[in-house]
This record gives sequence, C-alpha cells and structure tokens, in this order.
Amino acid sequence: MNLTRFEPWTFVDLLHRDLDRLVERRGLADDGDGTLTDWVPAVDILEEKDRFLLRADVPGVNVDDIDVSMDNGVLSVSGERRAETRTDEAGVQRIERATGRFFRRFTLPDTANADGITAKCSNGILEVSIPKLPEIQARRITVEAA
Repeated sequence: MNLTRFEPWTFVDLLHRDLDRLVERRGLADDGDGTLTDWVPAVDILEEKDRFLLRADVPGVNVDDIDVSMDNGVLSVSGERRAETRTDEAGVQRIERATGRFFRRFTLPDTANADGITAKCSNGILEVSIPKLPEIQARRITVEAA
C-alpha cells in the first residue's frame, strides 16, 4: 500500500495559475487606451536605501519593442513579443509561450524621483531603476532674544 501526501494548497495554487493563464490568453487585461493585452510579464519590485528597483521578465522581447513611461505618478511598462514564423515542416506539437502585447502599470510613492528613472534590458530581464528623492531633514531654528 502506497501512502500519498495530500497538500490542498497545491491544488489551489494550480487552480489560481490556470485562471491567471485563462485571463491572460483571453486578453482581459486593459492597458487604459482600449487595447487589450495578450500576456502579462512577472514583475519583482524591490525597495533599496536610495531607489526602487523593478524587474520584469520579458524574454524574447526586442528592446526596441519595450516602452517605459511615467505620467502623474504612474509608471507604465508596455511592449510586444513578436510571434516566430512557423512552418508545417517543423512538426510543432505544442505552443505555450505567449506572444503579442503586454502592459503593466505601477503607482509610485511620493518619494520617487520621476526625473531620474532609468531602464535597461539584459538577458530577457527589464530593470527599471527609480531613484528616491533626498529626504528633507528637519532643521532646528534658534530663537534670538530681542
């Protein structure tokens, strides 16, 4: 008799991922101007001492097809992964990699310096560096006797 370990959260996690894929494939994410997206890249956001760092997985996306913009405290990252040309000779059995447009939007805190934002893409990872504004230090004001 074999004992099998039951982990209910594994099932819930799989269901969650399947629902996310369904939403992504149906293009239900809206980029704000009425254009629907085809897929959504995974993003990590880190806060460091002097900056915020956003890392997005965009493998197979040409750097020229990526747009990073900032408007009214909202950072927008969009782009497009172009489909490869396929022939019937290749014997394709299964295609899982999403192609088409993507779009992500992030509201930045008041401490972000919009003028110093930089972006670079290397090995399929888009890295957006958002510097923080210098903190305004409280100063002590001396009171003089009149």
